[in-house]
Amino acid sequence: MSDIIQLLPDSVANQIAAGEVVQRPASAVKELLENAIDAGASKIQLIVKDAGKALIQVIDNGSGMSVTDARMCFERHATSKVRKAEDLFAIRTMGFRGEAMASIAAIAQVELKTRKHDEEIGTSIEIEGSEFIKQEPVATSAGTSISIKNLFYNTPARRNFLKSNPAEMRHIIDEFQRVTLAHPGIAFTLHHDGVEIFHLPSSVLKQRIVHLFGNNYNERLIPVEEETSIINLKGYIGKPEYAKKTRGEQFFFVNNRFIKDAYLNHAINRAYEELLQDDHFPLYVLFIDIDPANIDVNVHPTKTEIKYLDEKSIYAILHSAVKRSLGRFNISPTIDFDQETGFSGMITHKSPEEIVPPSISFNPDFNPFAGDKPVASRETAYASFPKSYGGGGGNISPSTKNWGSLYEIANHDQAEQSSLELPVAETEHQFTPVQKQLMQLHNRYIISQIKSGIMLIDQQAAHERILYERFILHLEDRKGASQQSLFPQTVTLSTNDYELAKGLLEDIKSLGFEVRDFGKNTLVIEGIPVDLGGGNINETQLFEHLIEGFKNSQQELKLDKRDALARSMARNSAIKNGTALGQEEMNTLIEQLFACKTPNFSISGKPVIQTIGLAELDKKFDK
Repeated sequence: MSDIIQLLPDSVANQIAAGEVVQRPASAVKELLENAIDAGASKIQLIVKDAGKALIQVIDNGSGMSVTDARMCFERHATSKVRKAEDLFAIRTMGFRGEAMASIAAIAQVELKTRKHDEEIGTSIEIEGSEFIKQEPVATSAGTSISIKNLFYNTPARRNFLKSNPAEMRHIIDEFQRVTLAHPGIAFTLHHDGVEIFHLPSSVLKQRIVHLFGNNYNERLIPVEEETSIINLKGYIGKPEYAKKTRGEQFFFVNNRFIKDAYLNHAINRAYEELLQDDHFPLYVLFIDIDPANIDVNVHPTKTEIKYLDEKSIYAILHSAVKRSLGRFNISPTIDFDQETGFSGMITHKSPEEIVPPSISFNPDFNPFAGDKPVASRETAYASFPKSYGGGGGNISPSTKNWGSLYEIANHDQAEQSSLELPVAETEHQFTPVQKQLMQLHNRYIISQIKSGIMLIDQQAAHERILYERFILHLEDRKGASQQSLFPQTVTLSTNDYELAKGLLEDIKSLGFEVRDFGKNTLVIEGIPVDLGGGNINETQLFEHLIEGFKNSQQELKLDKRDALARSMARNSAIKNGTALGQEEMNTLIEQLFACKTPNFSISGKPVIQTIGLAELDKKFDK
């Protein structure tokens, strides 16, 4: 029998490895940026076209490569970071496996231009699907420029599994933010389809966070710093009142490498106990510096998972450090670059002896019902005040002889009082009787009498159900009516949320919003859905909550785009518990609820209506 086991060709082996290392354009971006950082670059440019499907280019001013290194970097397991097995336990660089460049070259058209700083001529290499096309000398700037064109061009199945351009661009921005947060001393720029998305100068960590997420984040941050024999911890956490319903702004870095760790995340959440609602998550950007010998980063091809030698101690240190920072903030929130000045105006410079407590004086002869007496002149009234208040009347002795005059109004003739009331004939047409007498319990539940007993309705859940079915209908027929705003409002989002909103713009307009793109992470809201009714509605806050709720719905329930939008809009627009309703409003709410397709259950699957029968009530009274 002939032999059937054989070695795979390098090109095939590289394509198999690429399936683990390069899952989408964002994976290639991560590998190229980390290589540029390992090369010692102080300035890195990322250029993306068609969300990375057409072009990913990274230009750095790092050390560059020689002719031989430029050729060798595309071989599997070729790396400059590891020489022997012991080096795996002292890794400080981002890359070390030597698989990324070979994997990328197997599934894309790659062009490399590189030059060392002490050389005059650089090297240019072109590769397509692991095959070398050409290699030649070239005049180029010092450092390295790598262009990846037509990613997955020879693996159409993988290319077909890619998401839409906005979705893939959000993943690229996620990877870009993680790398730039870990290295605030390096200048970064990001261009997408010719538009500059980020321009990040070299800075400190806090300024890098503000540059990435917006100027309003400067007041949201609390510093954390702890040095122990096990780990050194530093970074920032967010104030509890700015927590969001999604986990998007949570970053752990171990030796400047971004990681995902549910165990350490639990330590942060425990520190925020009783400060956050159950469905809210805090912001944090935390850096753990630890001896590489005490961790293992060679766990997963994406290198986002780490094994620790003493995991429980790290958990305890992390929890106590965050808890202490939150406690310090509650006492004295010194969170600015130099000093918090929010309370400076509340501190007096007087000595305690100079502070005189205020006194209260009153006129006991004042009678608000003494209408038959002439009104005192300004001089007379002024003279009646004590001298301590600047008046001219001197000391006034207390008197209670006129106390009975306060109740003289009660002795007026009833005929005189009845003259103040409108005739019955004039009031008959002003009020129309309501359909059914309803009662509101604690401004949370509506109680109605039914034939078999009583019915209780959760007003917030009922309104959410009504709005959800209405918004779903608008999204299907694309006919959501809009109410024009008198003054258009601008809303500035984070870069990731801005890309998300651009992809949802048509569906958002179907809900009844009038929104247009203003550029530079900004949208202009010119109208809101008429279903939201009148009142003082904050269009900016409503839109931000819509985007946040959409992300939360997609994360938790994996809903389709339109369903997630309708749920988010319904939750943020519905009347809240604690809102007082009139009889007509309660009747309208009940009528609209029973006109829904599924009136008995909320959009979360919980009951909206509960009935209590007469038999159950009789049983409670032992009848």
